[in-house]
Amino acid sequence: MDNVVSERIRQEVNENDVVLFMKGTPVFPQCGFSATSAQILTHLGVKFTGIDVLQDPSIRQGIKDFSNWPTIPQLYVKGEFVGGCDILREMFQTGELQQFLEEKGVKTEEQPAS
Repeated sequence: MDNVVSERIRQEVNENDVVLFMKGTPVFPQCGFSATSAQILTHLGVKFTGIDVLQDPSIRQGIKDFSNWPTIPQLYVKGEFVGGCDILREMFQTGELQQFLEEKGVKTEEQPAS
């Protein structure tokens, strides 16, 4: 992975408390896993930065190399790699995600189910 891509990813991860590398955007996700991940964060009222890997093939491959994780979406909280959609969903269902975010000092406001 080239250093420019690695630096860009590191900068995003370090400058934003919660970053979701995803296919598409939080408003217009381009795959089901990205949609689910964004919905979970939105449901919890977490302010997050969505980075559309489809806009930049070097980021799309670079994030996989950066985390050593083969799939997208990928969630980072306070610089720490959390995981992909399945891990996020499981943590959300058990309440572990909410607890993790709280421990990291990330504000959540669970939204009522609509």
